[in-house]
Amino acid sequence: MKIQSFSLLTKNSIERYESGKFEAGGLKWKLVLYPSGNKSKNVKDHISLYLVLEESSSLQPGWEIYVNFKLFLFDHNNDNYLVVQDAVKKERRYHRMKLEWGFDQFIPLKDFNLDSKGYLVDDICAFGAEVFICRERNTGKGESLTMMKDALPYKNVWEIKDFSKLDSECCDSEPFNVGNYKWQIKLYPKGRGIELGKYLALYLTLANPTALSPGSKIYTQSTLRIFDQKQGKHQIGKAINWFSASSHEHGFLGFLLISNFTSQYSGFLVKDTCYVDAEVTVLGVVDALS
Repeated sequence: MKIQSFSLLTKNSIERYESGKFEAGGLKWKLVLYPSGNKSKNVKDHISLYLVLEESSSLQPGWEIYVNFKLFLFDHNNDNYLVVQDAVKKERRYHRMKLEWGFDQFIPLKDFNLDSKGYLVDDICAFGAEVFICRERNTGKGESLTMMKDALPYKNVWEIKDFSKLDSECCDSEPFNVGNYKWQIKLYPKGRGIELGKYLALYLTLANPTALSPGSKIYTQSTLRIFDQKQGKHQIGKAINWFSASSHEHGFLGFLLISNFTSQYSGFLVKDTCYVDAEVTVLGVVDALS
């Protein structure tokens, strides 16, 4: 990487310069130069130089590349190179989360600018890299967890009319959206499993779980409620759950005694109509690394 008029980089406020791509070991690389030091790492009075793995999107999740590399600065006076590498010549591991290795303090600017050193002659200099791929390996799958800051709850109210005429094992609300996902409330009016005939069962479920990519999970806080239309003594169930394609339904097998629900003295079922709601907050999402 030959640079002419090196001093004009700083004068023109170019704090970072990237070389063109080059190939080594079947992978694409580039050099990244900070002519006045990498300010993000509080480097002063030095040149910073790094070897960066380019086009990392082509790497599979969990893929690692172990690299031995040297970085060079051409010495015009002696027609050779200043070679900079780790003192212990340690392999550096490149992966999706770490694409850059190099030297924050590649060379002091004081030495770089000295005529006797021969690194900068007529405002021209040249940097280089030698890259040796030692080995590669796949460590398996990867995932990314994103927690939602200031997540807000969403409430969906479901009116069920003619409750006594429900003859299906379960009934579903219309889908509603929370956190870019579609959800439904699922009610088993005659109960389910070991509580069949005793308790209403009530669940929150993903409306289309097969749309989730493999490895994706949704962390939620939810409240399910059947309204007491007379006294306001609502039946409430709260939970925190992970939803996924294989675990897309969470709720309560014994949510409310059927005898209590249908009693004329309670306000859960009035004029053969009841109201069920779900309050859902998406707290976090896990996606496979891509």
